[in-house]
Amino acid sequence: MTGMTYLSRRRNGSNRRARENGFTLMELLIVMAIITVLMLIAIPSYLNYVRLANETSAVKSIQTISQAQTQFSMQYPVSGYACTLTALGGDPQSGPPSAESAEILPPDLASGVKSGYQFAISNCIKNSQNGTDRVTGFTIIAQPITVRKTGNRTFCSDESGQIKFDPAGGTNCTVSLGQ
Repeated sequence: MTGMTYLSRRRNGSNRRARENGFTLMELLIVMAIITVLMLIAIPSYLNYVRLANETSAVKSIQTISQAQTQFSMQYPVSGYACTLTALGGDPQSGPPSAESAEILPPDLASGVKSGYQFAISNCIKNSQNGTDRVTGFTIIAQPITVRKTGNRTFCSDESGQIKFDPAGGTNCTVSLGQ
């Protein structure tokens, strides 16, 4: 029978061996090239979605900090607003809440870093009354840790609760978020 196979191959003009199962090197290289092109298209889109998610999280976190400031000023009217995130945060296991550790903010936000953004409270406006400083104004800033990687815009808010942003990622928040 092997002689017959040899003769039939000779008649067909084919002197090659029968093809074995599997892929050729060329086929594998083509598939790898196609996968590479698809990845080059998909990765920038994925990174844009990550930045957008981080920016959305930053806006929601600023709203959370602003609400915590309102709650803080109602719980501690003598102090007014808090000037640090740590004053709004705190560990419930360390004792009862106080003006230095109000236990209002969750620990991840009170640490000052969340979802690729760095948060801070600054520009505290203090009024002295009866020898006690009362904070009557503040600014919340959420700045991307790495501009164009973790986020494109910096977000800011104050005691009014209006959120503005800096499209360049700096701290000059002049554009209202609603625009």
